[in-house]
Amino acid sequence: MARRHTPDQVVAKVRQGQKMLNDGKPMIEVIKELQVTEATWYRWLQQYGSEQNAAQTKAVKDLEKENARLKRLLAEKELAIDILNEVAKGKF
Repeated sequence: MARRHTPDQVVAKVRQGQKMLNDGKPMIEVIKELQVTEATWYRWLQQYGSEQNAAQTKAVKDLEKENARLKRLLAEKELAIDILNEVAKGKF
């Protein structure tokens, strides 16, 4: 099963990896120490490599989560309205 990292964890790992690379460690050692694949490292670097990208990505993920919550609430409300309409018509 794949592990999921929070955006804060990813940002921390990207910073740690960049520091290790700047200190002269080879890429293979960096990804082994971070326990990620090379593809994951490059994807994270693209998404979270700069502070601005990290902040934007985190904001988008937070908005997506809030959007999902609001959609769920709306669906529950619509279901309740449908049930009340059926009861009012006497079809139960």
